[in-house]
Amino acid sequence: MPTLVLLRHGQSQWNLENRFTGWWDVDLSDQGIAEARAAGELLCAKGFDFDLCFTSVLTRAIRTLHLVLHEMDQLWLPVTKNWQLNERHYGGLTGLNKQEMIEKVGAEQVKIWRRSYDIPPPPLEPGSPYDVSSERRYAGVDVPRTESLKDTIARVVPCYEAEIAPALAARKRVLVAAHGNSLRGIIKYLSNIGDDEIVGLEIPTGKPIVYELSDDLAVIRRYYLEEAEFRRQLKRR
Repeated sequence: MPTLVLLRHGQSQWNLENRFTGWWDVDLSDQGIAEARAAGELLCAKGFDFDLCFTSVLTRAIRTLHLVLHEMDQLWLPVTKNWQLNERHYGGLTGLNKQEMIEKVGAEQVKIWRRSYDIPPPPLEPGSPYDVSSERRYAGVDVPRTESLKDTIARVVPCYEAEIAPALAARKRVLVAAHGNSLRGIIKYLSNIGDDEIVGLEIPTGKPIVYELSDDLAVIRRYYLEEAEFRRQLKRR
């Protein structure tokens, strides 16, 4: 039976500071490091084993994956990094504090930018210090200046179909460490979730989501690993 585990990275420093992050490359907070290690301990304790892994090109996801694999004694596993698994690009909101934006433009407008399916935030302005388009990791990539959730899903699903699905079809056990919105794209695709419903799907940091799949990759079961055990693992940190 093909098995797919999806994991949102542990809490990042900008999660902690309540800032819009998107494609800006911030590291994990201390809490995020603990979450990643606890997720690895839990996966190991529950008997999970993997053949290959996928992640984005952002540090918080990559480091989460490494911490998980370290706890599982599987740092040797092959890892594919793909920008298509990056977080949604938050455009001109990047770096801004969410509460301060609510106070500035109103809660309803911020909610539209954050939770609508196809309405993107304002684009990143030319010359912004958060413009990553010239970074070597994005050579040959048409880096967006903003993205809606719909835009994000439009790049995530082809990555799933081209790289992740073939591995699963070959009965590989796959771990994907990525971001809230890129994982929403995979979940929407696999579980056939509607546009209105997917925007409200909350994905906690550092908590593994398990997909049990049939040989034709139809979903048999989707679940989080046990909440109580996860919290016990985290508390020990």
